[in-house]
Amino acid sequence: MNFSVLLCLTLSCSLILAQSDIHNPETGKTTEKASCFPLCELLKELSAMKEKLGIMETRLTESESQILVMKEKEKNRVAFSAATGGGNKAIGPFSSATTLIFRKVFTNIGNTYNTDTGVFTAPVNGTYFFTLFHHAGGTHTASLSLIKNNEAVVMTYDHPSTQDTADNGGNAVILQLQQGDHVNVRLDANAHVWGNDVITTFSGFLLSQD
Repeated sequence: MNFSVLLCLTLSCSLILAQSDIHNPETGKTTEKASCFPLCELLKELSAMKEKLGIMETRLTESESQILVMKEKEKNRVAFSAATGGGNKAIGPFSSATTLIFRKVFTNIGNTYNTDTGVFTAPVNGTYFFTLFHHAGGTHTASLSLIKNNEAVVMTYDHPSTQDTADNGGNAVILQLQQGDHVNVRLDANAHVWGNDVITTFSGFLLSQD
């Protein structure tokens, strides 16, 4: 019911309050008693119901907003994992630092990892977790850096040794990213890794959205 209508009815109710004369035969006196028609009580109940309805509508609106936020976050699920997939041969060494491209994709939820460029692009603001692992020949330098927007964040490194025929290394990091930030793995200059399909990998996923 519209509040203005309810107010008008309440005012009308106040106007129709009647004074009824009550005669007491024992005392011989006559007293006046105010009486309210049933409409007045009904209006009081309607007013209370209106207040409760307003509270329920507010709670419903809040619940709907929370559901929309949850659905939006669910749409932004992000996870990828890929390996070099370069066959049974070494990648590098190169005379300059080179973005390592992981072409064998295991998972790419959200399609945020680009297999042509080797670059992950953050679709939303949030906290992300990344890992990189490598396998390399022990007689050569192995050096990989995880890059955020062209800046090295963490790396994995192993110096050449005649005592080891092969080496493994890895690292991990949690990063706060903004939408559009880029993350990739760089093979540093004069370094190499083994390009077997599943030995050298790059993975990441969204921990929580801001």
